[in-house]
Amino acid sequence: MDTTLLNTTEIQFANADFIPEVIKILNDGYTVTINLRGFSMRPFLEDGRDKALLTKPQNIKTGDPVLAEIHPKHFVLHRIIKIEGDNITLLGDGNLLTEHCKRENIVGAVIGFYRKGRNEMDPTDGLKWKLYSFAWSQLRPIRRYLLGIYRRFWVPIFGPI
Repeated sequence: MDTTLLNTTEIQFANADFIPEVIKILNDGYTVTINLRGFSMRPFLEDGRDKALLTKPQNIKTGDPVLAEIHPKHFVLHRIIKIEGDNITLLGDGNLLTEHCKRENIVGAVIGFYRKGRNEMDPTDGLKWKLYSFAWSQLRPIRRYLLGIYRRFWVPIFGPI
């Protein structure tokens, strides 16, 4: 049996350089898994820990997590909270303010997340994601306070959810 060990190196790129390459791969019909960066999808998704499995967007709807270009070369992975014709309103689960883009600026659709280093994906069309999404969306009026408690007390004591 061959027991060859492979060395791996992690290289980080700026989103403005990396995401256009991801878009090309998605447009060729492939899926892409990306490491998540930032805190805008807290508390469910964590910076540097979790990954998203993306596909080319087709039938987007309210509640879907998507990869969108909100300004030239500025990409976010957030949830759609409103669709009015070609105008899309996005909100990160850990954000208080919305962002806006056009339908054509939705460059990737998330079909699942790999959380906490697991190899098993949490699909976005699964019951777990739908329940979480519904509950967290309903808490929007008090989200600011919940996120503050989470960030200041929960994470330092217990670590990320």
